[in-house]
Amino acid sequence: MGYYVYILQSEVDQTFYKGFTENPTQRLLQHNNGEMIYSSRKMPWRIVCVLEYPSKKEALIAERKIKKYVNSRLLVLINSVKNIYIDL
Repeated sequence: MGYYVYILQSEVDQTFYKGFTENPTQRLLQHNNGEMIYSSRKMPWRIVCVLEYPSKKEALIAERKIKKYVNSRLLVLINSVKNIYIDL
């Protein structure tokens, strides 16, 4: 089982949402079904980045750091080889 940090982008205003999950596909469905109060006003969302970590602890530490990134740094991450979204 993997642990993932994911980045979503709103199709409404192009803003980013960063989070942690064990199932990125299921998590996207939850966001787009309005199950997440914070993100429900900017639906629909699309996955733009998924990063995999070997432990929950490492993923949560990475998520905390990534939540502080400015958009330019997020774009670098999205376009990096670390992004496994295309492999899912």
